[in-house]
Amino acid sequence: MTAPAVDDLARDTAPLPWAGGSPTGVAVAGWGHALPVRRVTNDDLARTLDTSDEWIAERTGIRERRVSGAGESTGPLAVSASRAALDRAGLTATDVDVVVVATSTPERLIPSTAAIVAAELGITGGAFDLNAACAGFVYGLTTTAALIGQGMARIALVVGADTLTRFTDPDDRSTAVLFGDAAGALVVAGTDTSDGDGAVGPGSAAPGLVSCDLVGDPGGIDLLVVPAGGSARPATADTVAAREHYLQMDGREVFRRAVRAVAASVDRTLARAGCKAGDVAWFIPHQANARIVDAVLPRVGIPPERTVSNVDRFGNTSAASIPLALAEEADSDRLATGDLVLVCGFGAGLTVGTALWRWGTPA
Repeated sequence: MTAPAVDDLARDTAPLPWAGGSPTGVAVAGWGHALPVRRVTNDDLARTLDTSDEWIAERTGIRERRVSGAGESTGPLAVSASRAALDRAGLTATDVDVVVVATSTPERLIPSTAAIVAAELGITGGAFDLNAACAGFVYGLTTTAALIGQGMARIALVVGADTLTRFTDPDDRSTAVLFGDAAGALVVAGTDTSDGDGAVGPGSAAPGLVSCDLVGDPGGIDLLVVPAGGSARPATADTVAAREHYLQMDGREVFRRAVRAVAASVDRTLARAGCKAGDVAWFIPHQANARIVDAVLPRVGIPPERTVSNVDRFGNTSAASIPLALAEEADSDRLATGDLVLVCGFGAGLTVGTALWRWGTPA
């Protein structure tokens, strides 16, 4: 695409619609997702790995996943999901003040994937990447809600996009069966609630972030890693030969720590909102492994029928998993205005992010 002239980069400097005070509402104006074309089933994997459909499904809940091909790397998937979200919102590139892309598999090391997405779409607002692994989208959502809440932006594009199959050892049964590729995006916009009650708590009808919990478990820092390729160990012939650019994981310990950390984070998030599990209309956890979610639900008191799951069709899509599931729910009209939607991501770091969001779209 043709880069805009320098004079065209000036942003709208008109006062924000809530000048003199910050908006307390943040509405979801649009959503979208993008998936690679190629489906890879458990039976497909069993042709090259010592595994089976039954073995994978019993341990993970996964039946198939999407695997990126030519032209379906992180950037193009993020762009496609973003276009769908903007179209759904009825907005154009000139309306967007900031782009945040949550990813741990960037299109390039430099520039950021967010800058690439913005350039492709013609967005001249700010753009930056955020890497909190599989919890990245929750961190991106809370960050943009804070930017909008402080009056620093009006409309934000928040994307979760990952192509972890490109960083997964195809000969490692413990990881090759888990991951898929995808992107999901939300357009979030500030809403002026100056005529309302001025709060976005459980007793308020205003849409937006009600409460959140962003935490880490330092003891799990080495449980899920790509050892080489960063500044500490740049790529060399030796690191490539040692397969150190592939994801390595201690799955058993990740499982144990994730269940404990997620349950505690959910409890803190609900307590901060003055809510109980029964107030949650929909729980959308990171789609890592069905067994992790099954272990968390009785601990937090949320029933399976109010828990969204698509891990059987897409596998673990990292930062894309929550916006992908959220977009599917929104498309199905299962999300009603005023619903309390609880999202929780957890992944490498070990990093956990939980957010309670009151669903609502701009009037």
